[in-house]
Amino acid sequence: MLFRQLFDQETWTYTYLIADPITGDAALVDPVLEQVERDFKLLNELGLTLRYCLETHIHADHITGTGKLRELTECDGIVPANAQAECANRYIQDGEVLWVGNVKIEAIATLGHTDSHAAFLVNGTHLLTGDSLFIRGCGRTDFQSGDAGAMYDAVTQRLFTLPDDTLVYPGHDYRGHTVSTISEEKQFNPRFVGRDRHNFIQMMANLNLPNPKKIMEAVPANQQCGSLPVSLS
Repeated sequence: MLFRQLFDQETWTYTYLIADPITGDAALVDPVLEQVERDFKLLNELGLTLRYCLETHIHADHITGTGKLRELTECDGIVPANAQAECANRYIQDGEVLWVGNVKIEAIATLGHTDSHAAFLVNGTHLLTGDSLFIRGCGRTDFQSGDAGAMYDAVTQRLFTLPDDTLVYPGHDYRGHTVSTISEEKQFNPRFVGRDRHNFIQMMANLNLPNPKKIMEAVPANQQCGSLPVSLS
């Protein structure tokens, strides 16, 4: 497997390139519009054919590059089940497997940050958690139909039950971290260690975070796979 972690400095967003170096088939997870040129150049340099752009959820902090990449490569745009994105080529269900050449990508429903969210387990070893589990943190649950109880259940029952050596690659990081493991997060993540479900819900309700700067343009644009509505373009 070819695996690359790419970073957008403005929004602290990680995009992931997954590919089979034998077949040349590739997927991008959570591409960022402003980084499409970078990602397209890398695909060409490595001789890869982009088959899929996968979204972990409908983002509120950046506009996806899926629409533009679909124009450039004719790839399929894929979003989690129940996402409000009629522009998508398909929706991926919990437990569904997507093959990129011989690389296996399994969707794991991880609701809570939004009411439509998936993590992706790649070849059973690399877990792309989106905005559910961060390195020593987790995504917020106070907008886009977020649910702190669902977040707690998803992380503790779906992700923390994976093998301890599973590598954790988040959708964002704000402190310079790039990768963790399930074992580390079970031991050291302050959002979950020592907290039961009730305490977690209380803690999340009192974060008092400001809205993402781009929320008013990003959400409607991402519901159209990265196309700005006429009123905003």
